[in-house]
Amino acid sequence: MRQAAIVLAALLTTGGTAPPAEHFAVILRHGTIVDGSGLLPYQADVAIAEGRIARIGNLSRATGKLELDVRGLYVAPGFINIHSHPSPDALATAENMLTQGVTTEIMNADGSGSSDLTAQMARVAANGLAVNIGAYIGFNRVWTEVVGPSDRRPTAEELERMRGMIAAGLEAGAWGVSAGLDYKPAYFARTDEVIAVVSAAGPWRTNFNNHERVTPESGFSSSNGIAETLRIADAANLIPVVTHMKSTGRERGAAARALALFDASERRGRYAAADVYPYLAGMTGLGALILPPWAQDGGRDALLKRLTDVSVNERIVRNAEQTLIDRFGSAEAIYLPTLRKPLTAVMEEWHAGAGEAIVRLVATSNPIAIIEFGVESDLEAILRHPAASIACDCGATTATATHPRNYGSYPRVLGRYVRERQVLTWQEAIRKMTALPAATVGLTDRGFLAHGMTADVTVFDPRTILDHATYENPAALSEGVRHVLVNGMLALRDGKVTGARGGRTLARGAGMPSRPMKVNAPLHLAVKGRHGRAQFDVDIRQDAGRREARGKLKISVPDNEASLTITRFGVLQVADRWVSLTAQAMMKPAGIERPVTITIDASDPRAPAGEAAVLIDVEGVRAYRLVLPTTAIRQR
Repeated sequence: MRQAAIVLAALLTTGGTAPPAEHFAVILRHGTIVDGSGLLPYQADVAIAEGRIARIGNLSRATGKLELDVRGLYVAPGFINIHSHPSPDALATAENMLTQGVTTEIMNADGSGSSDLTAQMARVAANGLAVNIGAYIGFNRVWTEVVGPSDRRPTAEELERMRGMIAAGLEAGAWGVSAGLDYKPAYFARTDEVIAVVSAAGPWRTNFNNHERVTPESGFSSSNGIAETLRIADAANLIPVVTHMKSTGRERGAAARALALFDASERRGRYAAADVYPYLAGMTGLGALILPPWAQDGGRDALLKRLTDVSVNERIVRNAEQTLIDRFGSAEAIYLPTLRKPLTAVMEEWHAGAGEAIVRLVATSNPIAIIEFGVESDLEAILRHPAASIACDCGATTATATHPRNYGSYPRVLGRYVRERQVLTWQEAIRKMTALPAATVGLTDRGFLAHGMTADVTVFDPRTILDHATYENPAALSEGVRHVLVNGMLALRDGKVTGARGGRTLARGAGMPSRPMKVNAPLHLAVKGRHGRAQFDVDIRQDAGRREARGKLKISVPDNEASLTITRFGVLQVADRWVSLTAQAMMKPAGIERPVTITIDASDPRAPAGEAAVLIDVEGVRAYRLVLPTTAIRQR
């Protein structure tokens, strides 16, 4: 305790010259703020300093080094894509993401990526980043490295090794455990084996996001796959995230059945989340979800060997054709973007049936395929669900033969499903792109426009925002996103990338649990008294319908005459025995104001019993820690 108090005192007495009063790096003037909370928009100016939100309000007397008139435009937190597949060489510019308003990507979705996150993050950041990038630790990668491509049972030693790899990924800053149990060879893992491996993440209070496993034995039932995802997460003590949620096959039109599983989980006291993108077709390798699992056992070389056996080849063709019908309807559902033609055109050229054409294509070029899977009513129902974030199953790319989601997802939601179809309100759609995904993965200082939050900001025109990418022209840029700031740096101005590389690699740290996003609930926290050498005087609350906290918060070290006092409150976030607050704070005796994030965490199961960690993050000086007895905290 003594050492922690000394560190805090050193933090609070750090020297420096305060910037001139009411002069900022950037001011966005006369905009309409849609702050991520889900509350109604309002009119205000926004000032940015030191990469954080410094002021929100009437700033007519303030000046900025850069001032942008955003009259008539919406000012929102930067959009957070929690299902990302970026091309590392595209992250330095990320034009397709910035023109959608995205400022943060969480990669290694569907269980992909590297098991060495530290090395992977260094590689992707080597040429600079136009957007922020974080990573999951991928179950599929871990399983493949240890078990290999074949359908076999892992040994007890191998299970323990995989558990260690999951824990190592989380120690390196992973934002959860991702999986794609629909993809081989992870498909071969039994449910109890998946639980045994991913339960290593349970003490980290994080999430398990999974592309659900859709099996022929279940009749390719999406709801069965979703139920398995919830069951795995429940057993592993993780928050489930059903990723790019959909209803397929014979369950088209039955999204209500799948969503009822979420409601049932809530009634059991287990929060469940999802993400969804605004298209009725996905993209993956042509054979990945159509060729029978037994044919893919052992990997591609084993598959190609099987195809040389005439009788086995014929069996694979028949099985593939039946799967196509049962899961996706017909050959008309498939478009091949690299060939720029539908599967039916290939069938006609080769005078072949659908199954034969698919098998021949997989054996030669194995192209990517865009495959229709759903109906509009299901998509709209999933978009409306309060726990469903907007994600795009895309990432920074320069590819032109691809899915239009890479260039159009977020503007498509805002233009089509908000402005035109009114499936969502502006404020609810922005919540699903910002604060909700932030809470789902554990981010604490992004997702809201509030004092002290990191200045990831997207400014767009609600009258014109729209996607232009189509399946025939998938790389057409969207319109309507006017300006984007990443960590306070202007990355997009007047719809054009600036070349700024203000993005950062983001690692999940202590006090960043995955959690439900509480909206419109009254919140109150009080801590008073001296604990160790630090004095706490905290009494803050956030009333229902209010977008910012109020009250008082002062932490001081009397022996050193050092103190931190909140001058402008940001948003108060609350979970089970956990609170986090961003704000502007005055540091004494230095007499300087700094943006801060303060987290009081009494729910970390790895902490000693009866102790709560107080984490103080001042921009540029990270992870200062004090300890409180949990009995000193009153939360309601």
